[in-house]
Amino acid sequence: MKVAVIGCGAIANSAHIPSYMKNEKAEIKYFCDIIKQRAEAAVEKYGCGIAVTDYKAVLADPEVAAISVCTPNLMHSVITIDALKAGKHVLCEKPAARMYSEALEMQKAQHETGKTLNIGVVNRFNTNVNKMKEIIDSGELGEIYNVYISFRNGRSIPGLGGAFTTKEIAGGGVLIDWGVHFLDIVMYCLNDPKVLTVSAEEFKKLGTPIADYVYTYMWAGPPIKDGINDVEEGITGLIRTDGPVINFNGAWAQNVMEDEMFIDFMGTKGGIRLQYGADFTLYSTKNGMLTRTTFKTEDSNAFQNEIDAFVDCVETGKKLASHIDINILTSQMMDAIYRSAEAHKEVTL
Repeated sequence: MKVAVIGCGAIANSAHIPSYMKNEKAEIKYFCDIIKQRAEAAVEKYGCGIAVTDYKAVLADPEVAAISVCTPNLMHSVITIDALKAGKHVLCEKPAARMYSEALEMQKAQHETGKTLNIGVVNRFNTNVNKMKEIIDSGELGEIYNVYISFRNGRSIPGLGGAFTTKEIAGGGVLIDWGVHFLDIVMYCLNDPKVLTVSAEEFKKLGTPIADYVYTYMWAGPPIKDGINDVEEGITGLIRTDGPVINFNGAWAQNVMEDEMFIDFMGTKGGIRLQYGADFTLYSTKNGMLTRTTFKTEDSNAFQNEIDAFVDCVETGKKLASHIDINILTSQMMDAIYRSAEAHKEVTL
């Protein structure tokens, strides 16, 4: 199967490209990036493919069956819709789009074309997450009535002044970058409870002025002193559903220099804490005693699982848990969070 990778930055090189290279059914025909040197570097590094700068040249090739969209958020909906209409299957990195309205247009294009559109919610292909979901689905926690999400770090505003902190490009800050993964895990593990109301507040306190921001490491590049920072570095709120209440607290930057990346599922019979990207612990009782069980699984590459599943579903037509019809719910939720934060009042869906 001939595939193409659109956008040859960090997520493409760390996840999508290596995973396609290891998939025996896929062959990368094109590496596309508006920065020509990036596309050419990928050709040289991986020893295959053609370097191009215009994604429309990829879409015009009838040999290409599927693409990965690994660009900044600004181009997610544009490239995805063009690709679907050109008859290509699409795996678009998270978030689906900068805003809910764009995600809806993507969903509409998928329905009209019938081509696969999956969103890069990679945790749905994580072994630990799926094992934890099995326990939740079995009823071992009883009624899950409260969920607490923490995605916080001391000083981690990525590429301050660049694409990550420019709302026109990214659509938002820590919520749309990190929070989307955490909210998606909760929705997946709880089988998509209906969201009723959202109340949230966002914070833009620590990255302005850019020149004064103190940090230890910035994986997306050093601060651009004369750049733009108009997104939130912190956000907090409460989501009421027809199931549990979901509390969340996120921060790229805060003046508590601790990483707290976890999700707590609290039920009437037991509770689980998932350490993001790692193991989970079940808390319960037995024989009149308190118990704590930590579950460990064999390491698995969630990105490899995701790419393998994408390639298979292109062949079979199977609808995955990362399909736009399912992921659109998280886009709607994040839209409500941002609207609530902007209006400083509760939003009803």
